[in-house]
Amino acid sequence: MKQIFKAPTRSSATAMEIVTHLINDTIEFYKWTLTIADKRVEKWPLMDNPLPTLAISTSYLLFLWLGPKYMKNREPFQLRKTLIVYNFSMVFLNFFIFKELFMAARAASYSYICQPVDYSDDPNEVRVAGALWWYFVSKGIEYLDTVFFILRKKFNQVTFLHVYHHCTMFTLWWIGIKWVAGGQSFFGAHMNAAIHVLMYLYYGLASCGPKIQKYLWWKKYLTIIQMIQFHVTIGHTALSLYVNCDFPHWMHYSLICYAITFIILFGNFYYQTYRRQQPRRDASSSSKAGKAISNGTLNGLSKAANGAVVTGSKEEKPQENSGRRKRKGRAKRD
Repeated sequence: MKQIFKAPTRSSATAMEIVTHLINDTIEFYKWTLTIADKRVEKWPLMDNPLPTLAISTSYLLFLWLGPKYMKNREPFQLRKTLIVYNFSMVFLNFFIFKELFMAARAASYSYICQPVDYSDDPNEVRVAGALWWYFVSKGIEYLDTVFFILRKKFNQVTFLHVYHHCTMFTLWWIGIKWVAGGQSFFGAHMNAAIHVLMYLYYGLASCGPKIQKYLWWKKYLTIIQMIQFHVTIGHTALSLYVNCDFPHWMHYSLICYAITFIILFGNFYYQTYRRQQPRRDASSSSKAGKAISNGTLNGLSKAANGAVVTGSKEEKPQENSGRRKRKGRAKRD
């Protein structure tokens, strides 16, 4: 049987040439960017080239696909002690990052309006760069948030917002540390680190169990603070562009676009979680109350954590309630 081999057409050969040129140009452009990279960080862990960071992020995405399959027919892990240690460790790490950035920026007399990058070996500048590197590393550690969700079979928590936030922050901050480990970069990082202190404090306390969880009424305010952060980021970046700050303008424009995506995603999350569900709860309560009246029964009773019976905003002790029921029963028999 004869095999027929077709010679490559001119169009396919042209396409291959275009791809080859594109790859070569990309490699040459990357080599050029290395000549203007921050020489202070090139020997630091993960900073020599992007491959380790990309490998970690790729492994993270692979776990997102394989993890739920692995856990499908298995019991969820509890991980209570692990979560307590992890969350409070993240509190300390983010506080350390915030403290280092704040103190070093203050010592170096940083401007909150426009601060170009100083690539010198000045101790304060190196301290800022070191704190920013730890900030970058913390974003890689935060991949464990998703790992714990999957191992505990909390698949509903692994939303597009969750994955987008975690994966892009770690990957994009490699670029930030490689080329601009200082200057304007400190502002967003030290603000975000402060917010993450509060966020992981909340998660750490929530991991301690029901006795603590009843005091954690302030979860939605964390989302509000995060959205305020993105608006402040856009305002600060726009101001830097307005005063023509000596910082890469393409990074400023990219940061504004990036912050807008977070405003949209976090805004949608806030609406779906705290606003849209409120009318449903009210409608559900009205429906249950209507059924209770029509059936001649009292459906709205629920046991509170302290053992009291709650009806609307009133609390009654179980013993007193049972006493009233007995009296009603005697009255009917009489």
